[in-house]
Amino acid sequence: MSTEEQIEKDIEKKIKEKFEGGCFRSNKKAATQNGSAGAVWCLGFIGAVVYYIKFADGFWDGVLGVLKALVWPAFLVYEAMKALAM
Repeated sequence: MSTEEQIEKDIEKKIKEKFEGGCFRSNKKAATQNGSAGAVWCLGFIGAVVYYIKFADGFWDGVLGVLKALVWPAFLVYEAMKALAM
């Protein structure tokens, strides 16, 4: 077997390992362990969208409300740190 054939086999083996669970399996495991945080963020996002759109006076205020809803955790952390004088 030539060196080129051996290199091709090694590359194919590494690619196969990655797609059979190598590095992707660990990401899947981490995603399932942190699922509840995603659910809380999603519920918070929906609540924030409803809140901001309810008080929007026009279309662009609604668009701005959706953008604010995407970053509502940043507002929450900022206000909490300000209240705790950090």
